[in-house]
Amino acid sequence: MKALITGITGFAGSHLAEFCLKRGDVEVFGTVRPRSRMDNITHLVGQVKLLDCDIRDAASVRDVIEKTRPDYIFHLAAQSFVPTSWRAPAETLTTNIVGEVNIFEACRELGINPRIQLACSSEEYGMVYENETPIKETNQLRPLSPYGVSKVTQDLLGYQYHASYGILAVRTRAFNHTGPRRGDVFVTSNFAKQIAEIEKGKTEPVLHVGNLEAIRDFTDVRDMVYAYWLSLEKCQPGEVYNICSDTGVRIGDMLNTLLTMSTAKIETRQDPARMRPSDVEVLIGDSSKFRQATGWKPEIEFAATLTDLLDFWRERV
Repeated sequence: MKALITGITGFAGSHLAEFCLKRGDVEVFGTVRPRSRMDNITHLVGQVKLLDCDIRDAASVRDVIEKTRPDYIFHLAAQSFVPTSWRAPAETLTTNIVGEVNIFEACRELGINPRIQLACSSEEYGMVYENETPIKETNQLRPLSPYGVSKVTQDLLGYQYHASYGILAVRTRAFNHTGPRRGDVFVTSNFAKQIAEIEKGKTEPVLHVGNLEAIRDFTDVRDMVYAYWLSLEKCQPGEVYNICSDTGVRIGDMLNTLLTMSTAKIETRQDPARMRPSDVEVLIGDSSKFRQATGWKPEIEFAATLTDLLDFWRERV
């Protein structure tokens, strides 16, 4: 079986590549750009086949899909950091929306119909009211960032292309996922990196934070990429599925858990620059639809995920 992973050098992409290789029955292809950081997949060089591709360039995308003719496409390439979408909304919309359309159109032009997993997001839900949690797939979408809007559009395009052309797209709304190799701009990884730097004496013993009251639903990335695989193996094209732990964790409590893993005496200090123009306060998902379709459940405890993440940064700072 051939699997094409767009954004293979990213956090989830690198873990998904590892998962596919461990299966032993998958030939793994991945898209990279000239400026892609290769740190996450250095250990996979020679095991995966990398192809230069800018997903915003239709000809580039078509060329890659024509060369690989994959059975599965995992579309993970995106501008995925919410705060960046405030600073660069046009780039976020172009990358995330046009990139996906290019994949669909390439498949149509080539006359192939692989199963395509669309890495959509819980940020699509945006403004969620207290009586709406845990969040089901049927909840109204009220995105609160340009990133959220881009993911709503990706999501609905997946439905539209399936309904109009029979494209075998499965829409997965992943809630927060973390673990080793998570980029340091994301909250769990950022806190872990700051702690590791303080432990090594590289910075003063002050940990800078943003909104600690937000509540998020965290899943280990290694459980998440298994779910991505199952979504193409067992879910219905055209349908949408939440993937999450079904448990909410306050960001401040997550930070406290990390702090208990260190013997350093650390002060926390709020940084106004880390606050967003509007923030999603509560994101707790209901993944029962996905679990019933696939039999999936997260296996890795959140505390173990945080331990692995902190150890990852201790080895690198």
